Amino acid sequence: MSTMTLTAAPAPIRLGAVRATRRTTPGSLRLTRRGRLAVLAAGLLLVALVGVVLAGVSVATSESGTAPATETITVGVGDTLWAIAAERAESGDVREVIGRIQQLNSLDGGLVVTGQRLVVPAG
Repeated sequence: MSTMTLTAAPAPIRLGAVRATRRTTPGSLRLTRRGRLAVLAAGLLLVALVGVVLAGVSVATSESGTAPATETITVGVGDTLWAIAAERAESGDVREVIGRIQQLNSLDGGLVVTGQRLVVPAG
């Protein structure tokens, strides 16, 4: 019988091929390229949202000028909202003046009573 001996030779180590590995602590987070893009997009969206909100606030608080002049009158006996508006219409549409009087005084309808004080457009 013949006996055979096998001897294993270690493979040569190439120093250039060894890749350096980063040591991470347990629980640390490493963002991928996609993750960095997602964080960037979320940040830009947040900045845009804050800009829109602040722009809306500045528009809502800006003044467009002086308020139209108004007078306060007392409704007399037999006066109607139509008659009061017709005096103030100045060749305009009486219905628009009625609408403005209703808006200024928070009226639901066209009913006015004697002695009631109304804010009306000046004129």
